[in-house]
Amino acid sequence: MTETIVHNRAAQRFEVQAGSALALCDYRLQGKTATFHHTQVPQALQGRGIAGELVAHALQWARTEGLAVRPSCSYVAAYIRRHPEFADLLVE
Repeated sequence: MTETIVHNRAAQRFEVQAGSALALCDYRLQGKTATFHHTQVPQALQGRGIAGELVAHALQWARTEGLAVRPSCSYVAAYIRRHPEFADLLVE
């Protein structure tokens, strides 16, 4: 992936902009828990691994910030199942 991931703190999301297409991974921060509730990659950007890169970046941010993670987005939940190195972040 050659695009840059941007953390848009005001919108509570991670973004990749490519031309007019915007891929995103949205979260809600509540205390020390980040609930990841939506991941979207427009058709023009699909097949390039952008969703996985967004989620990996978001989860690494959560780890760095000392946050627990609640994946209400099915893609984020599946990503964590496929990448157990992030399982320790899950809210119990």
